[in-house]
Amino acid sequence: MFTLTEIQVVLSIFSGIIVGFSLGLIGGGGSILAIPLLIYLVGYDHPHIVIGTTALAVGVNAYLNLIPHTLKKHVNYKIGVEFTIPGIAGVLAGSELGLLTPGNDLLFFFSFLMIGIAVYMLKRKCIDLSQVERKIVKSSRSLIILILAGLIVGFASGYFGIGGGFLIVPGLLFGGGLNIIQSVGTSLLAVGTFGVITAARYALNGDLNVIISALFILGGVFGGWFGARLASKVPKRRLTQIFAIIVIVVAIYIMYQNYTVILHF
Repeated sequence: MFTLTEIQVVLSIFSGIIVGFSLGLIGGGGSILAIPLLIYLVGYDHPHIVIGTTALAVGVNAYLNLIPHTLKKHVNYKIGVEFTIPGIAGVLAGSELGLLTPGNDLLFFFSFLMIGIAVYMLKRKCIDLSQVERKIVKSSRSLIILILAGLIVGFASGYFGIGGGFLIVPGLLFGGGLNIIQSVGTSLLAVGTFGVITAARYALNGDLNVIISALFILGGVFGGWFGARLASKVPKRRLTQIFAIIVIVVAIYIMYQNYTVILHF
């Protein structure tokens, strides 16, 4: 059994602070760094356990953030459930395939996902939710879009242990007919559910470390608080671009470290 050293406990909390800080600062994408941080900084070199562990941390953090959004009436639970239920099927399929995929191969594929998310972050427009008016015109609902988006995001969440909020929000915007504030708030229901179910499936396989998840969540709470306080004082667009470039650099490093998947073809 893997035993955490004192320095690894500190580094686990520090990793959580980094992720929480980035999420609070730029509003998304930060959890994509959770896996490389735990592997290459903390030194927890067990890809499947890291995925199960980060999935739990992401899921719990999402549920915690769901509370204030609910109090502010930013969550549409009806549409959130319509999105989440088909997504659960995707989570179960993704987690099964993820457990069957060798660890190095899984990290290699994950590096491509990181690059895709970074490119998306570079192209998207940053939206200050505090300045968005509630009277935004709603789009028409499409149950098909909700179901398909739920399946796709659920699969990615189960396979890689990510939150998937960057995909969920557009799905709720165009499929659920919600405005941006409601989409962000409602997305947390799916992120939390996908993360917890992914973690539960990996736990059944023995691939979960609850202690690291708890340390990560602890750090994330403090990091998120500091990031949120700083968010209104710095140019978010520039920060998002810098963060995306960092994600690409980390992805290239992961790709280099796990390129052996290429040898299988």
